[in-house]
Formats: sequence, C-alpha cells, structure tokens
Amino acid sequence: MTFANQITILRILLIPVFVLFCAYYGRSVSVGTPDEALRMWAIAIFVFAAATDGLDGFIARHFHQKSRLGAVLDPIADKGLLLTVIVTLSFSDWHSAFPIWFPIVVIARDAVILAGCGVLYFLDQNLEIRPSWTGKTATALQMVAIAWIMLQLPHPAVIVWAAGGLTLASGLEYLVRGASKLRHHSQPHS
Repeated sequence: MTFANQITILRILLIPVFVLFCAYYGRSVSVGTPDEALRMWAIAIFVFAAATDGLDGFIARHFHQKSRLGAVLDPIADKGLLLTVIVTLSFSDWHSAFPIWFPIVVIARDAVILAGCGVLYFLDQNLEIRPSWTGKTATALQMVAIAWIMLQLPHPAVIVWAAGGLTLASGLEYLVRGASKLRHHSQPHS
C-alpha cells in the first residue's frame, strides 16, 4: 500500500474522531458549560484531515504513487469528511449550527450526481466526469460555511444560504449535463 493511500485511510479514520469531539462539545453546550477545548480539537482534526487531502494528492502525483485503490478511496474520504461534518454540524447542540435543509440539499445533490454517473457509466463505459466550475465553487463555499459554523462567527446565514444556493444550482447543472449526455446516447447513430 502506498504512502499516499495510507494518508487517505488516515483521513477516513479521523472522521469518527471529529464526530466524537463535536458531539461532546455539543453536549457541553447543551448543559450550559461549553468546553471550548473540545471545539478547538474538532476544528484541529477537521483542518488536519482537510489538509491531508492535498497532501495525499501531491504525494501520489509527484512520487508516482497513483493507484486504483487511491482513485477509489480518495473521493470516499473527501465526500465522507465533507458530508459527515455538515451532518454533524446540523444536529449538534452548538451555538451556531447548519439548518436542517442544508445537509439535505448537499446530500441530495451528491446522490443525484452519483446515480446519474451510475446510469451513464452503465450505458457508456467510457464515461468521463468533469467537475463544473459551479460544483467546485459550491464545494468551496461549503468549506467556508463549515469554517464559519465551526469558528462560531456571527451571522452565518448569508454564507450558508450562498453555499446552499450554489450547491442546488450545481446539482441542476449536473442534471442538465447528464440529461444531455443521455439524450445523445439514446439517439440512433448514423
């Protein structure tokens, strides 16, 4: 197993540790004695896990450690971390938290993309998936929203609504692109 893959697996293993610190911090908030050290540990674990995403990719590219296992594990680790953080910060008793609709939009978009890719791959084994600028920007805004919530900055609604709106827009864009590919595939070729 390559070093890049070991880093990716570490990122996956950090997910439940992050949830644990978030849950205990939320419990301390709900009983009226917020333990800020727990929140700081949650933030540190998230930042470290997010940083390993760039690190494993760098190592894989520059030290020729790209592998089929890494190609499968890396997106699982990325989405696993992102979705877990969003869901955890929606249901924890933090002073600021994501509204319930936010994880629903993020998860629905990812589920639609995954299902669409599965259908298109089934129909055409040469499926090439290219991320859109709206998808990349939505993910970046989701990360900003996560940081905003975790740092408990004031007025999180603006960034949460922006991230949610762009996430929805990117999901619709992927749907349109997928439907176009599907129509193209179903037309008789001359």
